[in-house]
Amino acid sequence: MSRPHPLPRLLSLLCVAAAPGVAAAQDGTTTITPASVEACGLITVDAQRLACYDTAIKRVAPSTAQADAAASIAKEQKELDASNAKARRQGGSMYANDDYDAALANAGKGSLLDSRWELAANSKLGVFQMRAYKPVYLLPAFWTSKKNEMPSSPNPDNTVTVAQDLQSVETKFQLSFKTKFVENLFGDNGDIWGGYTQSSRWQTYNSEASRPFRETNYEPEVMMVFRTNYTLGDWHGRLAGLSLNHQSNGRGDPLSRSWNRVIGMIGFDRDNWALVVRPWYRIPEGHDDDNPDIENYMGRGDATLTYSHDGHEFSLMGRHSLRGGDESHGALQASWGFPIDRNLRGHIEIFHGYGESLIDYNHKATYIGLGISLLEWY
Repeated sequence: MSRPHPLPRLLSLLCVAAAPGVAAAQDGTTTITPASVEACGLITVDAQRLACYDTAIKRVAPSTAQADAAASIAKEQKELDASNAKARRQGGSMYANDDYDAALANAGKGSLLDSRWELAANSKLGVFQMRAYKPVYLLPAFWTSKKNEMPSSPNPDNTVTVAQDLQSVETKFQLSFKTKFVENLFGDNGDIWGGYTQSSRWQTYNSEASRPFRETNYEPEVMMVFRTNYTLGDWHGRLAGLSLNHQSNGRGDPLSRSWNRVIGMIGFDRDNWALVVRPWYRIPEGHDDDNPDIENYMGRGDATLTYSHDGHEFSLMGRHSLRGGDESHGALQASWGFPIDRNLRGHIEIFHGYGESLIDYNHKATYIGLGISLLEWY
């Protein structure tokens, strides 16, 4: 049998010999009072070496009260992190951070517009982050009172001559997002945003016609947005902006529809309310205009009033041609988003008037939709 090497034991004894004193700790381990910190390095027993270092640097063990306080702080931080993580998960994977980011951006303490547009100087979240824009929803049941089987236009090249085979019930869905390209262009104000919205009407239940997509509208835009600070009665003027907007359905004649606009934007809010007013000017097109009278039907401006409370959101949109006589046309749309689950809301939409989509710009009907949404306006 081999015998233990005497060197480690000898080194420990030398360290002890160099120390002014040796004491017994309450837990039974030997506490050494070293002559120097370097002497502790020669001790081979881990517990004794650690105790030697603590003694050499005169370390005072934390009291029970201090340990409890540290544990309490750690627990609170863990709960806060979990709460933040839950907020960041709301809204689905594509917009997983938007509810959390909206809370961070809401330096206005209740301002709906600030939560979406990062208006206050200390609300900025930086550039190239995916943010919510318009509502994101899926309506498996979207019913119309009057089908538009022969879309028409003053341009004869954009008038359908053979009736389409359509059903009154279809599916509608919309995707929308925005991101900031430039932040604080003028000091601590003036942001440039890029937005994109796409909405589709799909003849899901029309098996005889191979379930075609009846209409899809594509809407990219670039927006310059400024923070404002004034009041009109109980309303706070929060936002002013200007955008360049293109909207089209990406189809060939005779179904092609499109227009380009310069859109102004003024936003107000109070408590759980928000009001956004948007006048616009249509950029003229040439003789081959798909829809030369579109502004007389889809309007020269709109206003959207939104109320948000306890997970429910109600919105009302109205637009008008701002003309009289035969050119007086408009539309109203009401929607309600209500909570279902963590990531889902129910969504009900009612539209009446002209221009529910571009192909229907001069077609008047009532539409009712029922489905789910991932995001509403706020």
